[in-house]
Amino acid sequence: MSELVTGEAVALELRPAKLPSRALAVLIDLAVAFAVYIAVTMAFAAATASLDDAAVAAVAVATFLLVLVGIPIAVETLSHGRSLGKLACGLRVVRDDGGPIRFRHALVRGAVGVVEILMTFGVVACIASLVSARGRRVGDVFAGTLVVRERVPTGQLAVVPPPPPWLVGRFAELDLSAVPEGLWLAVRQYLTRMGQLDPQVGWGIAERLAGELAAHTGAPVPSDVPPAAFLAAVMHERQSREAQRAFGASAAAGGQAASGVAGAAPGPYGGYAEVAGPVPPAPAVPPAPASGPAGSPAQRPGPTPADTPPAVPGSSDGPATGFVPPA
Repeated sequence: MSELVTGEAVALELRPAKLPSRALAVLIDLAVAFAVYIAVTMAFAAATASLDDAAVAAVAVATFLLVLVGIPIAVETLSHGRSLGKLACGLRVVRDDGGPIRFRHALVRGAVGVVEILMTFGVVACIASLVSARGRRVGDVFAGTLVVRERVPTGQLAVVPPPPPWLVGRFAELDLSAVPEGLWLAVRQYLTRMGQLDPQVGWGIAERLAGELAAHTGAPVPSDVPPAAFLAAVMHERQSREAQRAFGASAAAGGQAASGVAGAAPGPYGGYAEVAGPVPPAPAVPPAPASGPAGSPAQRPGPTPADTPPAVPGSSDGPATGFVPPA
């Protein structure tokens, strides 16, 4: 895998094409190009039989440039990096940032390819591809392009298992900027293959990887979280952040939603798994008294006339009317 960073600071994981697949694609393209070149040359030879030698040589050079240089450049430009050979081998030419190529990229690749492929019989291209870490030839270096594998066999795809639901979003504040890409690749490979490992061996590998990850993040592994579950939760957090940077906040909102969990039990991560339980209802809160002006019924409710006892004549207790009877 090769990580390319786009102009929007999004990391793309692509598979660079190696020399065998690229050589097969070039051989297919050259076979088709030479077949077309021979057919066009024979047609021009029959049509220009009456011309002098200089005109015939000019037509031959123009035919060579048109068929073996111009047509491949036009095909790569119009197909966005997919020639006939690359289409058959599942390859594609992209820019260094992962975007589709344009005419200038195809022109530089085609012009340099005349020297390093046609004139040297592919020796220069093979040496450059073997020396380059991403299998690029000289034309790719000058054009700023890369040939990647567009089709990946289904059997080689491995899905990272999701973390337990009670761990989703727990490490949202973790700083992952200092974690190297090699450690991320090791964690991903472990998570996709932990079911094939011996339990004791897998536990030891998970502890080692979790310790290295905690050392780079600056936060220790929680004591109540198994190492494998910790690795899965942190990997899920990294993928959620990449999706949020690429597609916005709504793309990662679904992965961060946590469900109500009542307890925990042993699970596939060697620690805990979700045990669903009913969520207790929220306690009823009595409504607050309505606000109103002082003395209003909403703030100071008084007794109803039916509940007020009648005043006794001659007693000091009377209705609060502000009138004092004479003695």
